[in-house]
Amino acid sequence: MGSLCELPSESSCSKPIGIRFIEYIKKTKLPYKTHQAIVLIVTFFAYASYHATRKTTSIVKSALDPQSPVVGLKFPWRMTYLTTPAAESRRLSWGIGDGWAPFNGTDGTSLLGELDVAFLAVYAFGMYFSGHLGDRMNLRVFLTIGMVGTGLFTSLFGAGYWARIHSFNYFLIVQMIAGLFQSTGWPSVVAVVGNWFGKKKRGLIMGIWNAHTSVGNIAGSLIASTLLSYGWGWSFVVPGLLIAFMGMVVFLFLPVSAESVGADIEEDEVNADSPRKNGEGITEPLLEYSNIELKEKAVGFIEAWKIPGVAPFAFCLFFAKLVAYTFLYWLPYYISHTAIEGKYLSDETAGNLSTFFDIGGVLGGILAGHISDRIDARAITAATFMYCAIPALFLYRSYGHVSLAMNIALMFICGMFVNGPYALITTAVSTDLGTHSSLKGNSKALATVTAIIDGTGSVGAAIGPLLTGYISTKSWSAVFTMLMAAALVAGLLLTRLVVAEVAARISESRSQRGSQSRSQSSELDV
Repeated sequence: MGSLCELPSESSCSKPIGIRFIEYIKKTKLPYKTHQAIVLIVTFFAYASYHATRKTTSIVKSALDPQSPVVGLKFPWRMTYLTTPAAESRRLSWGIGDGWAPFNGTDGTSLLGELDVAFLAVYAFGMYFSGHLGDRMNLRVFLTIGMVGTGLFTSLFGAGYWARIHSFNYFLIVQMIAGLFQSTGWPSVVAVVGNWFGKKKRGLIMGIWNAHTSVGNIAGSLIASTLLSYGWGWSFVVPGLLIAFMGMVVFLFLPVSAESVGADIEEDEVNADSPRKNGEGITEPLLEYSNIELKEKAVGFIEAWKIPGVAPFAFCLFFAKLVAYTFLYWLPYYISHTAIEGKYLSDETAGNLSTFFDIGGVLGGILAGHISDRIDARAITAATFMYCAIPALFLYRSYGHVSLAMNIALMFICGMFVNGPYALITTAVSTDLGTHSSLKGNSKALATVTAIIDGTGSVGAAIGPLLTGYISTKSWSAVFTMLMAAALVAGLLLTRLVVAEVAARISESRSQRGSQSRSQSSELDV
């Protein structure tokens, strides 16, 4: 089947069982583009399942730490007014209920914030090691282990419901181990996709592909909020089983690279990835398949930090993810604790309503990728989106309570501007830098660079929800002030890169005008 087992690669030379089965049924070798389609589809749903399990905690928070709403609003947005007293409505609604010890005490909000920061701190810490290991292991096996482990410990958190566990340390330890397994996901899927797709239209392709984050958040929100009425444990167990199942799909079908499955790059694929126009040089491909010797040595952690652009984008993502993950973990809770048109919404409704933030994030990721491809300026695009997020956040806090329609519209806009640069940096930018010209074709930096950028961002993702857990007890306005300040700093950190990109565009424009004028003068001479 053309397997390249003689290549010195750490990845397995054998094809995934599912790929071999498909080729056996079809009686022919799968073409390169079919492998690309399989990679996009499998990694899309794989990482969507990661985010589905990550989102459940934010939905269940209001069931663990109860509230006293006076309105029930059922999906899709049918409003019912409750005439029973608040105390009686507590007893009638499971989602409101009496909460779950130890989270139903006066320090319940702080304890939930500590769970978030423990999860994300271990996730960020594990991210650096996951990227390092991912560049040295079979990514298919590595990803499978991470997904099955994530499913196991997500389910164990939910098992506390039936086991009547009320120990904070139990939930803390389970969340921390789940965070460690979750850290295997992002460096792995980005590295695999990067192995199969060149630089042409990378921003647009990865912007669309990165919709898995929002799709996973939406699926996790809907699944968790729907299952709350049957007991909050199901809101963890079902997503846990889902990601474990997807882990097996990854093991059976995911081709890590063209070499690992013996796929031949088609002629039109080569030409599409390296066009020559008007004397331009060949566009740098994502992988140099011919340069096998350079692939043997993976890039070190410190060396990866020295790649131009890695540090600014990593620290920018620190503040961008601080904003994004504060919304991820606290938006449903914020909605259920904020009177909209003078009335509060139920836990289930708040979870459903929060999906509009993620829907806006899908559009934002696609727009950011497409715009950055068209103007060939990743930093300008990311910084612009972060600056636009500041007024969007202010308007949502100031006017989101006016009406349900206003809340949805402003939430959608916030999602678009907050998740747009987050998606761009964690996908196209990470892949660009992981295949930077300074690496001279060494593809072994891809997972490491991705892990550095997203790992640094995940530190911010841990700090944001933690601060929110404490600050929100005093003022949600202070929380939004923190988020706006973080968005501002994120944009400012890219200033040097923005200036460089603007200078490059001006220089390029002058060069084009100069060549046109010389061409016109030569025609006149003739």
